[in-house]
Amino acid sequence: MKKKVKKIPKKNIEEKPLEKKKPEKPKENKSSILENYIIKSDKSTDIRITIEKKGMVAIYNLEVPEIDSATDLLLEEVREELISVTNIGAGDVVEPDAVEKIKKRFMEQAGELLEKKIPTLEEGTKNILINKLIQDMLGLGEIEFLVNDSNLEEIVIPSSTEPIRVFHKKHGWLPTNFQIKREDEIINYSNIVARRVGRQITVLSPLLDAHLVSGDRVNAVLYPISTKGNTITIRRFARDPYTIIDLIENKTCSIEIAVLLWLAVEYEMNVIFSGGTASGKTVILNACMPFIPPNHRVISVEDTRELMLPEFLYWTPLVTRTANPEGKGAITMLDLLVNSLRMRPDRIVLGEMRRKEEAMVLFEAMHTGHSVYSTMHANSASETVSRLTNPPLSVPSNLLSAVNLNVVMFRDRRKGTRRILQVGEFDVRGEKADANILYRWIPEGDKMIKHSESSRFFEDISRNTGMTQTEVNKNLEEKTKILMWLMKNKIRSLKEFGKVMNHYYSDRDILFKEIGRNNVKLFKENKSSDGDR
Repeated sequence: MKKKVKKIPKKNIEEKPLEKKKPEKPKENKSSILENYIIKSDKSTDIRITIEKKGMVAIYNLEVPEIDSATDLLLEEVREELISVTNIGAGDVVEPDAVEKIKKRFMEQAGELLEKKIPTLEEGTKNILINKLIQDMLGLGEIEFLVNDSNLEEIVIPSSTEPIRVFHKKHGWLPTNFQIKREDEIINYSNIVARRVGRQITVLSPLLDAHLVSGDRVNAVLYPISTKGNTITIRRFARDPYTIIDLIENKTCSIEIAVLLWLAVEYEMNVIFSGGTASGKTVILNACMPFIPPNHRVISVEDTRELMLPEFLYWTPLVTRTANPEGKGAITMLDLLVNSLRMRPDRIVLGEMRRKEEAMVLFEAMHTGHSVYSTMHANSASETVSRLTNPPLSVPSNLLSAVNLNVVMFRDRRKGTRRILQVGEFDVRGEKADANILYRWIPEGDKMIKHSESSRFFEDISRNTGMTQTEVNKNLEEKTKILMWLMKNKIRSLKEFGKVMNHYYSDRDILFKEIGRNNVKLFKENKSSDGDR
């Protein structure tokens, strides 16, 4: 039900269209301000973020424009007129490019309507009002401010009785100065997300797992399943994902292991990435994907889109689908895996291996000549072998010989760092399989050390490529030289790194010639990265 607002003469709107919400000045000294920065929203509206310590608790404060009742009435009129003059198809809000075009069109039309209604409106105020209209009509209202903050990883609306909470990369979980006022607003946001991906969230089907156009993952749970009230969790994915250059520089991965993974991916070895929750399995998997040659077809299978591959790759991403309220239309991981084998893939990427059927299809794909990459939960190489060979996966031990490398990730929860804990291979002898650790991370000195010699990895490489060990070593030296040059010249974004890999596979001699000339401009993007990783 729309709230009735007493109409105020437009003269008042012109004089005072909006005010700034100013966070309360801290009563303590300046040391109570932990961090202060500005984010850009649509139409280049500056939004100030202040992370402030009040007593024992840190608060995430947003200084956003506050719309008064008269201005809100004006925006309602403009909103209705925009709806009447703009036609949007159901599929127009799915593709990122289409959404950007719609936004641009909305901004132009909203600007014209506002100028028509208030000719004396200042440019800055007009931009803020346009931004508000776009957020309400095409986004999730003021939550869009949080989605635009590259320092956040999670955004949680717990209920209408609690403030929105965020997980900050630097400060961890923080309550905000935002709170959704009514439960039906949370339901409305859930429905907006559900409709965009062709799903429903109702009392009968109160769970939703979907994604925004930006790629951010959304999970919604309705009352009474969520007993405190309706809740939404948004996992915000980086617009500029980590590449292997980033992982080397932040010590997640050593350059020696990076070139080993490059060698494995280039020559179609099968790799399993294991680790605990939030240890960085998908991050390292995604960072290895640009190593795939451009003439190979890549099929990825995920529950929700998390992988981001460079443009030069021949990539077909597939995602699962839950059943409708009648229990029909579900598309499972197994369905997609079986179907992917009929799509003539060269590489198959599985978001996470969870069930026996999926594991068996994946190992069958390995044995039929497909190069496979997958993640799974296991805290060490030995535990990876144990989890694969025991229920619920129950893969016969003799099939583990198809796996060429196992990369184990580790998350230090005290320091907030992620590291490659182990790099190993599976040593299969008859009905028994063991893990042979090639490299391992040691906390003392925070470095990777060689643990033992390979019993089969380099033998598999030589058998598949015909290269001698001397040629393999030379290949590794070339790769090291390339990565060192990229690090030195800060060529690190997915687009930049993908361009280098494309040159590497298209004409290696030209690449080394450009490296010799230190031609950085050939690979550097025109615009600097926003650092959202």
